[in-house]
Amino acid sequence: MVQSKLLIRRQDGGRQLHAQMKFPHDYPYSPPTFKFLSKMWHPNIYDQTGDVCISILHPPVDDPQSGELPSERWNPTQSVRTILLSVISLLNEPNTFSPANVDASVMYRKWKESKGKDSEYAKIIQKQVQRTKADAEKDGVVVPTTLQDYCIKTKTQTPSHSSQDLTDFYEDDDYDGDYDEEEEEEECYYDDEDDSGNGES
Repeated sequence: MVQSKLLIRRQDGGRQLHAQMKFPHDYPYSPPTFKFLSKMWHPNIYDQTGDVCISILHPPVDDPQSGELPSERWNPTQSVRTILLSVISLLNEPNTFSPANVDASVMYRKWKESKGKDSEYAKIIQKQVQRTKADAEKDGVVVPTTLQDYCIKTKTQTPSHSSQDLTDFYEDDDYDGDYDEEEEEEECYYDDEDDSGNGES
């Protein structure tokens, strides 16, 4: 079994989340597992273990009681990229209809339906954000907290002398060569000194 550790940074106050993926020996025919090592309070993450409950990571078996379509489950065409996109999407939009953490699901629905007036869920998340920021500071990492921080422009690199100049490429193509020959033919055709050979100069 191969395992890989991940770091997910989120803009929601500067949260840094540690996670782990484990790939079985028969990957990609069987799905990997995805687990958060950082403490998470989320409807679709098991509170005690940190395991993520998401359709894309469920084996492709026919299970009518799960409420999932076979097309929503794992298949070998999925990749690490599609898993990460699905997990990040799940963090933004929890699925409260099949929760892994029922208490978090109930709390999240109350928060959402009250449009933030019921703040119990938000307070727990804020505590987790502060905890992960403190952990990041211990590691010497500055976590971006705003959109501007995430979108810092880097200096434009000047092209090196070794980079290929495409001007030469376009100057040497066949079309330009044909065009030059046509120009030469036209010049010969209209040349006053040209004798066509019919005796009419």
